[in-house]
Amino acid sequence: MIQTATGLVFRTWPLTETSLIVHWLTPELGRLATVARGARRLQSPFHGKLDLFYWADFSLSRSRRSELHTLREVRLRDTHGNLRRQLILLRQASRCAALIERATETETPLPGIFELMLSLLRHLSGPAAQSHTVLAFEFKLRLELGLLPGLAGSGLSPGAAQLAQAFAKHDWPRIARLRPSPGQVAELEQFLRLKS
Repeated sequence: MIQTATGLVFRTWPLTETSLIVHWLTPELGRLATVARGARRLQSPFHGKLDLFYWADFSLSRSRRSELHTLREVRLRDTHGNLRRQLILLRQASRCAALIERATETETPLPGIFELMLSLLRHLSGPAAQSHTVLAFEFKLRLELGLLPGLAGSGLSPGAAQLAQAFAKHDWPRIARLRPSPGQVAELEQFLRLKS
């Protein structure tokens, strides 16, 4: 059965000399894996279309025997090229993708998480990186999953508690304007580790 989807490339690695395994994050199909046969050949219709955090429309044939499906077609929407010009942005996006992979199951619809990741990638296409982006993303992801710990009685300082609420609720431009102190960031990181 052939299905169509839109998704973000989360990971790729060689399967054979000519083929790639491509992991996707999609809103309707969740996280899933496909094999792109011949994608490593220069003449392949996939050539230049499958790289980390590319956003694309694609079609796949579902496998009846495994969770590795066959990729049929890819049509690019955005390459998020700024990630290739600033290594710090690529690292931030990769850390956020790892958080999603640890917190979700494969092939489970994830529309809110897909939109969260897509909004992050659009934000990272802007001019500057903020050191607190990944921490803010973790608060937003936990809120989306219903796993955000309660802040009342948390023992957080008032400033850190306000910052946690801002991270969870505000959009990326507002978060970018925040200037948390190193102490607040350390306090929130410790808070999340204790609540994991």
